Amino acid sequence: MATNGCLSQIREVQTANYYAYGYRRTWKALKRAGVDVGRDRVTRLMRAHGIQGAKRRGKPWRTTIADPMARRRPDLVDRDFTAAGPDQLWVADFTYLRCHEGLVFFSFVIDVYSRRIVGWQFASHMRTDLVLDALRMALSQRRPGADVELIHHSDAGAQYTSWAFTQVLDDHGVLGSIGSVGDAFDNALAESFVDSFKTELITDRVWRTRTQLELAIVEYVGWFNHARRHEALGDRPPSASKNRHSRPLQTRGRLRRHSYIEIFRKPIQTASAEPSPAQTDACVRPPAYRAASRHDPQRAQGR
Repeated sequence: MATNGCLSQIREVQTANYYAYGYRRTWKALKRAGVDVGRDRVTRLMRAHGIQGAKRRGKPWRTTIADPMARRRPDLVDRDFTAAGPDQLWVADFTYLRCHEGLVFFSFVIDVYSRRIVGWQFASHMRTDLVLDALRMALSQRRPGADVELIHHSDAGAQYTSWAFTQVLDDHGVLGSIGSVGDAFDNALAESFVDSFKTELITDRVWRTRTQLELAIVEYVGWFNHARRHEALGDRPPSASKNRHSRPLQTRGRLRRHSYIEIFRKPIQTASAEPSPAQTDACVRPPAYRAASRHDPQRAQGR
């Protein structure tokens, strides 16, 4: 393949994937799209033309404020972020975002097995309703007929230890799990997603309005679930990974160590089945509501 043609396809992959991919993921995306090119050549072309993936930077703003009077559930995960199948372990968290209209917050729930965002919410506050709405969205997408205990794991923030939140967990037969205070490793998978989310979508872009930011998040979640390649999933997107589970679901082995499970076990309420996944080709439609970015000179002119 000619150098110009290969370089053009590299740029297309970058544009379609939020300029987030480095050398390896760009090469994987090209291979998936049927482009016969070597990894070393992709690396060489990207370096020569200054094309690089998103880089992590900055210091976090504190959003986890524990309630010292709240009764916290035990940590059922113990930093073991693995699951034998879908809807066995969810991790949750929320983070802050900035735009010209002020500070906003984004909460999410991720299925550990598929790495899929199963619930999320966007609001101008960080009250309990923020995380409750994300949980309710996730519960509405839960597969019908689930026959295993589902664990919902989060940090020790007051929103997750509130009476309203724990009541919804109990009503749906979900086991609450809370990590220790001040230890990011106890919710490392969710913290890692926050880092990736801000690096790939928020950093180096100017967000003027909350509406613009919310529309961008909608498209980012769709891209993340159906197109983004995850190294932990063998460089497949979550929508492809969740379909690989064909054997009957089994209860996570570590649950048997906790005697309080029987106390909190209730009939599991289910909702309608998940919609069929979207097409997972590597080169997808570029997001329509992307903000100005230093990677995109034409869009950056409007700053």
